[in-house]
Amino acid sequence: MKFGIVGSGMIAQVHAKAVAAMAGATLHSVCNHHSGGARKLASHFGVAAYSDLQAFLADPELDIVTVCTPSGAHFEPALAALAAGKHVIVEKPLEVTTERIDLMIAAAAAAGKSLSSILNRRFTPAMDAFKQAAVDGRFGKLTSASCYVKWFRDQAYYDSAAWRGTWALDGGGVLMNQAIHAIDALIHLAGPVRSVRADAACLAHAGIEVEDIALAIVEFQNGARGVIEASTCAWSRDGHPVRVQLTGTEGSAFLADEAFEVWDFKHEQPADAGIRATLMNNAAAGLGANHPASIGFQQHQRNFEEIVSAIRQGREPATCANEARKAVSVIRAIYQSVRSGGEKIIP
Repeated sequence: MKFGIVGSGMIAQVHAKAVAAMAGATLHSVCNHHSGGARKLASHFGVAAYSDLQAFLADPELDIVTVCTPSGAHFEPALAALAAGKHVIVEKPLEVTTERIDLMIAAAAAAGKSLSSILNRRFTPAMDAFKQAAVDGRFGKLTSASCYVKWFRDQAYYDSAAWRGTWALDGGGVLMNQAIHAIDALIHLAGPVRSVRADAACLAHAGIEVEDIALAIVEFQNGARGVIEASTCAWSRDGHPVRVQLTGTEGSAFLADEAFEVWDFKHEQPADAGIRATLMNNAAAGLGANHPASIGFQQHQRNFEEIVSAIRQGREPATCANEARKAVSVIRAIYQSVRSGGEKIIP
């Protein structure tokens, strides 16, 4: 299948590298309204460059469009690509409001095309093992499910583009931009959220509209409680890993980026020894913790491969729009709770 990318910058480069590494897929073209950005990326990969979206979408050879524009500017190019008969993959978040996401889902259904998102932290061997343990009921009664994103972004990061740190185009702060993958992982593992109570603030950055630290107490529909903690003002020399932790009456598992800090179950299984031997205690610095450039493309590649496989098989991808909507819904509920002074909100 032939891919085209809308957007430029660091994340568009990640998409391009991921597509280039795939078997059975090729990068076909790049589009950005700043023609210089499109030409630079296209030249590096030897593909066509466009500055006009309609001309880009009119190419009959183009099968899949990936959208890498700022978060609050995903809606228009995604709808245009669907209307042009292309499958669409949108970088996280799918959009910054559930209302826009619902309109995008309806447009995809009307066009008969696939709409999916990048939920790349789902695509690691450790997450596969974590999810299987949850599906198999190895935690017993789940009692606690939490995630922690203690990252750092300096002032220059927010100053680097006018859209950063704005409600309109960033859709929020650390929750919507940095922590969304951890929140998605939490929902993926622990199930739907029943309610949230939250507080947030901007403590360490100037000239932004949104939060750089947030805390939420979460109740899941299965009765488990947990915490979502996220920050872009947690300095570290090497960067802290993203942590997702589940505990229950029969087991505990604590994941730090792509390796487990704890893998402990009341009822041992033969695969546990292999997990402890290969997926425990990775000492690497936090992936993306201090700079987005430290995020690799391999998880994006697996995400793309799953979507292409789903399109060919005529099924919904694992990261379909309805899946991507879940984390946005929880984040919007957290923001609503913050605005109401910590009131309990049901997503």
